Amino acid sequence: MSTNVETMFSVRKKPWHGLGTIVESAPDSKHALKLADLDWYVEPTKIYANGKEIENYQANVRSSDGAVLGIVTNKYDIVQNEDAFDFTDSLIDTGYVRYETAGSLNGGKTVWLLAKLPEDKILGDSIDKYLVFMNSHDGKGAVKCFCTPVRVVCQNTLSMALESAKRSWSFKHMGDLNSKLEEAKQTLFMADKYIENLKKEAEVLAKKKISDTDIHTVIKTLFPITPEMSERQQNSIKYNKEALLKCFEAPDLANFKNTAWGAINALSDFVSHTDPLRITSTFKEKRFENVVTGHNIFDTGVELLKAI
Repeated sequence: MSTNVETMFSVRKKPWHGLGTIVESAPDSKHALKLADLDWYVEPTKIYANGKEIENYQANVRSSDGAVLGIVTNKYDIVQNEDAFDFTDSLIDTGYVRYETAGSLNGGKTVWLLAKLPEDKILGDSIDKYLVFMNSHDGKGAVKCFCTPVRVVCQNTLSMALESAKRSWSFKHMGDLNSKLEEAKQTLFMADKYIENLKKEAEVLAKKKISDTDIHTVIKTLFPITPEMSERQQNSIKYNKEALLKCFEAPDLANFKNTAWGAINALSDFVSHTDPLRITSTFKEKRFENVVTGHNIFDTGVELLKAI
């Protein structure tokens, strides 16, 4: 496992993103954090340079090993892992969702929990629905929640940006139990609304015809080659273009061949599973973050297909 993903657990089976270790049952957030070795705290620490304290700034330091997770102003309010993910227990208590994985990324700067909602269907395909909760300690964000639908047959994520419904939300304050329960209900409501709107979008896109010429134009636009590029850059782009083209020919998309919905699923397959030509130690973790928060290739490709 890459050093970028320091720790993680998974319930019963490997999760859709291919990272994690198996455990026997789904715990509450406190047990989830302990299993994933995320039961540490962030401590505000003064910063010194040349023997003098740097005023108005502090270092966010991890209690377990003294690692510096970020430099922030002294007005920054730390949200501890336990407090951030205690919110998700409100969802677990409804019996509507269950935990599957948890982990840390980027040396502990980002930590996350993933909860699974009941299965659904889009155009006859079984869809697993997930809520991913992220908390950051580097000063770049609050607690965030992302709705991430995953096509069961091939484990492709379908995290499309919709004008009609959001798939991500932020939670800056963790209030008392009553407010948590109310926010939890709203979170589930927003996730359900996103899925219902995604179903409607899929029906429209399944009727939209896309020719082979259109597909090649989209691929060329997504991966342009210019004379200024080095040979290695050009080889990488050629590799991506060929890999994406193969995704368009996937057997499980035969029912949606030459439709916008089939093409979007092919894009999803590409960003979810295709390995880069040069595999780095952190590519899986970066791919996971991109898929959860929004992948530029996927988002741009979807817009190009819709515009045809």
